[in-house]
Amino acid sequence: MKVSNICCIGAGYVGGPTMTMIAAKCPHIKVNVVDINKKRIDSWNDPDVSNIPIYEPGLSDLVKKTRGKNLFFTTDVNQAILDADMIFISVNTPTKTYGVGKGMAADLKYIELCARQIAEVATTDKIIVEKSTLPVRTAEALRSILDNTGNGVHFDILSNPEFLAEGTAVSDLLNPDRVLIGAENTEKGKKAQQALVDVYSNWVSQERILTTNVWSSELSKLTANAFLAQRVSSINALSELCEVTEADVNEVARAIGTDSRIGAKFLQSSVGFGGSCFQKDILNLVYIAQTYGLQEVADYWEQVIIMNDHQKRRFAKKIVKTLFNTVSGKKITLLGWAFKKDTNDTRESAAIYVADYLLNEQAEVTVYDPKVTNEQIYSDLNYLGTRSDEENRRLLKVENNPMKAVENAHATAVLTEWDEFVQYDWKQIYEHMLKPAFLFDGRMLLDHEKMKQIGFDVYTIGKG
Repeated sequence: MKVSNICCIGAGYVGGPTMTMIAAKCPHIKVNVVDINKKRIDSWNDPDVSNIPIYEPGLSDLVKKTRGKNLFFTTDVNQAILDADMIFISVNTPTKTYGVGKGMAADLKYIELCARQIAEVATTDKIIVEKSTLPVRTAEALRSILDNTGNGVHFDILSNPEFLAEGTAVSDLLNPDRVLIGAENTEKGKKAQQALVDVYSNWVSQERILTTNVWSSELSKLTANAFLAQRVSSINALSELCEVTEADVNEVARAIGTDSRIGAKFLQSSVGFGGSCFQKDILNLVYIAQTYGLQEVADYWEQVIIMNDHQKRRFAKKIVKTLFNTVSGKKITLLGWAFKKDTNDTRESAAIYVADYLLNEQAEVTVYDPKVTNEQIYSDLNYLGTRSDEENRRLLKVENNPMKAVENAHATAVLTEWDEFVQYDWKQIYEHMLKPAFLFDGRMLLDHEKMKQIGFDVYTIGKG
């Protein structure tokens, strides 16, 4: 089967960049990205490509090259479904906030709504591709909905999980470590799998395209994120031990990272991991293990999350303790709100929780981030439900100028590893702050010896 028309439902962090790359590398395929959120689609269609809703280095240029040629962004979901040979489902799968599995299980309501809409609209056979991060055996639920429609249409379901790292999504899509495609073990399933292999083969070498069964593919995604997050929590657990024993966590990380069996990646100690996937996927894994009665397995993986929450709380507590056990009425400046550099994504960012803790301690918090909007910052705080929107806006100020943000601050904390923070004139920052000027480096970003020479009282994670 040759694919000539692709539809992707969901114009978010996964759907937008992935479809842009497919359009760029497959000029013979028409790609429609659809979303019911008109505001989001309007942003993708903004004549000025620097205003697209997702900031990723290189993405605007790709959109500029392909949009209007073979890449289209639209709210007409039904027409795109009708026209497509292959439909990617790339909608949000948040953690449930209600009912059975609350706080752990993935909420599949958007996935189900997609499946019902596809079933209702489709008049020809389609290949359905799960692109959202999903719990194991979601394909079974999709199959159940799609097969009970009475339209006489045949659907093949593939699992093609996303392994993008935000901030490097374009290069990850261009040169992926692997592309994973899971299919049902039937003749038609294998043909559908080959059709998607053929799409990726336009730019990805054959040995990097892995084919599995659907269940292995779904579980591989959760497992990959769980293993990466586990490494972060492991080094963060040791950072606390380093502080009390006067060891240096960077030296420990370097020593173990040179062991070829361990490797150096994801051993950077910090204020904690964030992002849309790590926590959600581990909680999902925990919930699945509990569902099957595997309590020890569930407890093991839940500890990764417990450690991460502890690290964020510990960092905020350290600020309070260092500032003579009170931050009431004191100005604390947070540099960075995004969960990592080179993205405007703030989901589960450590900054949200550190700010919330400091606001509870009656600090006057000021935030600067080069890419995150004021409204997003307030929205993230409001989502926690600790205070009203009015209170959050009164207590937390967002500054668009970093030098203004640090003016008369008692302490400055680095919470995102933006490159520009390293380039700042820290001597000038020191002069603008109240003395003693406290500096908390939550991302091990700065030259701490140099900061001490300038006059800062420096606190960094993992050093005694």
